[in-house]
Amino acid sequence: MAKRKTAPKSTSGRTRRKAAPKSNSGRTRRKAAPKSNSGPSKRKAAPKASSSRSKAAEQAPENSVYIGRSVKPEFLYLRLANRHGLITGATGTGKTVTLQGLAEGFSAQGVPVFCADVKGDLSGVAETGKAKSWIKARAEEIGFKSAFQSYPVIFWDLFGKQGHPIRATVSELGPLLLSRLMDLSEAQEGILNIAFKIAGDEKLLLLDLKDLQALLENLAKRAGELTTKYGNITKASVGAIQRSLLVLEQQGAGHFFGEPALKVSDVMRTARDGRGYISVLAADKLMESPRLYATFLLFLLSDLFEELPEVGDPEKPKLVFFFDEAHLLFKDAPKALLDKVEQVVRLIRSKGVGVYFVTQNPLDVPDTVSRQLGNRIQHALRAFTPAEQKAVRSAAQTFRRNPKIDTERAIMELGIGEALVSTLDAKGQPSMVERTLVRPPNSRAGPVTKSERKAVINASPLRGVYDEGVDRKSAYEMLQKRMKKRAKAKDADEPAAKKSARSSRSDGFWTTLGKQIVRSGVPLMTRVLESAIRSRMRK
Repeated sequence: MAKRKTAPKSTSGRTRRKAAPKSNSGRTRRKAAPKSNSGPSKRKAAPKASSSRSKAAEQAPENSVYIGRSVKPEFLYLRLANRHGLITGATGTGKTVTLQGLAEGFSAQGVPVFCADVKGDLSGVAETGKAKSWIKARAEEIGFKSAFQSYPVIFWDLFGKQGHPIRATVSELGPLLLSRLMDLSEAQEGILNIAFKIAGDEKLLLLDLKDLQALLENLAKRAGELTTKYGNITKASVGAIQRSLLVLEQQGAGHFFGEPALKVSDVMRTARDGRGYISVLAADKLMESPRLYATFLLFLLSDLFEELPEVGDPEKPKLVFFFDEAHLLFKDAPKALLDKVEQVVRLIRSKGVGVYFVTQNPLDVPDTVSRQLGNRIQHALRAFTPAEQKAVRSAAQTFRRNPKIDTERAIMELGIGEALVSTLDAKGQPSMVERTLVRPPNSRAGPVTKSERKAVINASPLRGVYDEGVDRKSAYEMLQKRMKKRAKAKDADEPAAKKSARSSRSDGFWTTLGKQIVRSGVPLMTRVLESAIRSRMRK
């Protein structure tokens, strides 16, 4: 009561103003809080957050590919997309959905895409997506407006069963990639190089496996005469290469080698509506032959590098190439092959091609290649062993540090469809790493059916171009012709040789008979003369 009496007296002037906050710090603020929450706070909090989310995708520049949302929109500048990238993360963390979203974004911007479909899920990009619960939830969370649609797709398959066949000639692949494909020793690789050199010198076309097999057989027969000019050719090494070719053939590589060979322009197509075609390579069966898978993709990259003209830094890439299961390319690769990969990745940027490696562990990619990759998306990694913990630390160190994020810890805490993202900013510098919710796909999140795949293949702009193989005159036929010519010449010389042999046999008979007569007759005559002389002397 005393306090209540003194309060009015002390608050008659300045003290009243000072006391008011004290008395309001308890009851009055508690009463005011509900008012502010029911009125202005609600209007500010909910709409403010939702408005920032709804504008997240809109704030991404027009000349970019939207990835997702962190505290801000995360995107790839098209003009910097040819600076390559790396997408990593453990199995089941959302790499395929991320890849699918990027492929959709590039296609929508008129950029053709080539990617391998290892599990079959990526084929769904050819069909319209549906508003599944997780897609709706993610879209609302990041303010992404789903525009469900299908994208222009061309299906490819090295075996010709789930898409248009892809072929390349033996000559195009070359001795280096073939040696890698067959895991040849240094000596065997040397003989393969000799075989290619002789094929060039003797104008022998190496198109398919039977051409190379026929050439190697011919080398073994001519080893003696060729060794002094080209180097040592042993039948044992030739036989080892022939065995490796037989294994390749049994694995289905015979479908890959031949004609018509793939034209790189056919994986760089745009549809009539301006969107880029997404070339999807069926790789589920191909993964049973991992060396063939890795060798083919490297061959395609090398072919792009050799055939495309220099374009510098275009406004958008001519092609974006996703290399899934990239560890298969680098595992146990010889130095010559790693040098080749590094050269292609370093220089193909100026041809307008962006290469994005997709793998589980960032350590799968050698440092010489990794340092060329400017755009990075890191999904969750699990670290139970010392080696796995080292991989997490290494992955964290590849990002530009963000003081607000413990990158190493965040990598192990990321959820499905969540990633650490760092892309090149407008100045071409890596942005600070951000924890990002990846956008959901507009196309189907899952595989197409057999009938849907068939319909896409039938509607393809390349229908009938690669479906039937062509077997034209090449090394096999030319060597067979040589063998027949030699056999005919041998047959023509045979009668004369037989006559000569008969004549020589006849002459030999009389010569031998004469010698026998001389050998036996001379002593006989000598004895007869001696006995005659003796008998006369007695008389």
